[in-house]
Amino acid sequence: MPEVTVTEHLLLHQKLSPHATGMFTGLLYDLILSGKSIAMRINKAGLLDVLGGTGMVNVQGENVQKLDDIANHILLYRMERCGALCAMSSEEEPDLIRVRPEFPQGDYILIFDPLDGSSNIDVNVNVGTIFSIFHRPEGGSGEVRLEEVLQQGCRQVAAGYMLYGPSTMLVLSTGQGVHGFTLDPGVGEFLLSHPNMQIPEQGYIYSVNEGNRQNWSDASREAVDWFHTTRAANGKHYSSRYVGSLVADFHRTLIYGGIYMYPPDADKPQGKLRLMCEANPLAFLAEQAGGKASDGYGRILERQPDKLHARTPLFIGSRRDVEAVEAIYARYPR
Repeated sequence: MPEVTVTEHLLLHQKLSPHATGMFTGLLYDLILSGKSIAMRINKAGLLDVLGGTGMVNVQGENVQKLDDIANHILLYRMERCGALCAMSSEEEPDLIRVRPEFPQGDYILIFDPLDGSSNIDVNVNVGTIFSIFHRPEGGSGEVRLEEVLQQGCRQVAAGYMLYGPSTMLVLSTGQGVHGFTLDPGVGEFLLSHPNMQIPEQGYIYSVNEGNRQNWSDASREAVDWFHTTRAANGKHYSSRYVGSLVADFHRTLIYGGIYMYPPDADKPQGKLRLMCEANPLAFLAEQAGGKASDGYGRILERQPDKLHARTPLFIGSRRDVEAVEAIYARYPR
């Protein structure tokens, strides 16, 4: 069977997707090139003195790792020059980033987490770049307004992530299913390795940080207890797996099924995860793969962000497992 590169795959599917224009394909090409550059630095992290923190704190109140900063700068530099974007938003930047007038501009908006899970990188745990792509609303002209960027996740034209681990993978959807590509370092190309990825209807793994249990609401505790006591699809009790790197936990959930949960708690009543750069792109992938993503009370992709770094609870994975959580939350007032 011939090896299909990600670019070839996109070109083959252009007729199926109204968004797969030449400009869109060029955008993804530069995004993938950025991912290859980040992967190279991560693979050599222990040799290049780029482990550990910078001593700075980002807009989220989190300590910035050196590789956070490197990945962020790679993406900002490359993507501002790609010619397809009018604006960007990064988890590491407090404000909307408008493409400067000296660079060619397009009608796409890129929102990304440059290096999710970076607090684990010193112990060699999988990390990744999560991205979301929107089209600027019709009629938009001149300088991009924040209101044009604050779109519901259901309006994404593409989303995905690059997972840096034993192998580097790109998992991508342009609204025509979910496909996985593995980087072949010998040829420097992402090759199609996981076509038409599907989340099982019900899984056998639940993933949550139970160290936060004392701060959870009654609804959250009951939801997690449900997985303690219920039989999974294989007839056995659910297993618990939690990496603590969102992109790694989601990737396992995408392949094996089950559910990843990050409930709200007393310290973070709005949730911890960022709606636009983390929850929305993963929810898009989950739905395209036959799964589901919820904040406990409703569909993640229908949430209207009120600010660039809006937060949300997240329950994502196999459809039946997410619906079980929603049924429990329905008995509690929002």
